[in-house]
Amino acid sequence: MKKFEDIKTICNLGCGTMGFGTAIAFAKSGYEVNMFGRKDASIERAMKNIHFTLDVMKANDLLTEEEEKGLLSRIHGVTTLKDAAANADFVIESVAEDLDIKKAVYKEMESYLGPDVIFATDSSGLSPTEVASALDHPERFVVAHFWNPPHLIPLVEIVPGAKTNQETVDITWKLMEKIGKKPVALLKEAPGFVGNRLQFALLREALHCVKEGIATAEAVDTICKYSIGRRLGVTGPIETADFGGLDIFYNISAYLNADLADDKEASDVMKKCVDEGNLGAKTGTGLYNWTPEDIDRIKRTREEVLIEWLKKDASGQKF
Repeated sequence: MKKFEDIKTICNLGCGTMGFGTAIAFAKSGYEVNMFGRKDASIERAMKNIHFTLDVMKANDLLTEEEEKGLLSRIHGVTTLKDAAANADFVIESVAEDLDIKKAVYKEMESYLGPDVIFATDSSGLSPTEVASALDHPERFVVAHFWNPPHLIPLVEIVPGAKTNQETVDITWKLMEKIGKKPVALLKEAPGFVGNRLQFALLREALHCVKEGIATAEAVDTICKYSIGRRLGVTGPIETADFGGLDIFYNISAYLNADLADDKEASDVMKKCVDEGNLGAKTGTGLYNWTPEDIDRIKRTREEVLIEWLKKDASGQKF
């Protein structure tokens, strides 16, 4: 693999919700970025999102005017995979979350780039072994799963496939640290990796409580936000159990686990909403009714809180 120190240019495949964010992260750290979109309109939309995001960062002292100029000069919009691959030393990909599409993209990329260039997918749950099965050099393939919004959430899950070599994992880890992220490497792959497994376990129980009439959706969310939500930013679930006493947590789990949701199918509460076309904030109705003012308020609040945490990270207040 190319040495970490020799990585200068990033092939950034995709410029949607995650793609423009990864482009910002790499360009902010001094890397040249070839940002791929399928058409000129995609690039233009991504650049608007980039400018908006940089304005937010400047307003919160996360970026200076001079840094913004340098960052923007390093992002190069392209509309062909061949142009995206030009002089690339590392690939980060966030195209459609579809196995066949990703396989086709990587198969073409392999014709442009030598086997010493790492291919990293920002997939949120697809098997790296399955995606890499289309490659002649699967040892260079790895997951680097950023979390949304990628410019505000530090975590990147690094997930090896069955044939990923350790050098690929190690170099990807170093690169994620270099761009200011908090990389965590998994020992092996699992559907949903770790972050989404935890997120959907919580969501399954939350929807179960609503379905069984234990509490309203609003009550469930309030309980999360004002208790475990605040604590989890300091101590993870396993640390919390150790800190609280394993004897206590064991005794509670001995009677509670049997009553927790263990559905193996997707939630019928969500299915009913989806079947009715009530998809949440983007349609105005889901498990809640949403107004544009509600959506803007929550986005601003989320942004303010996440920026406060980023500033604590930057000052060395890490957990």
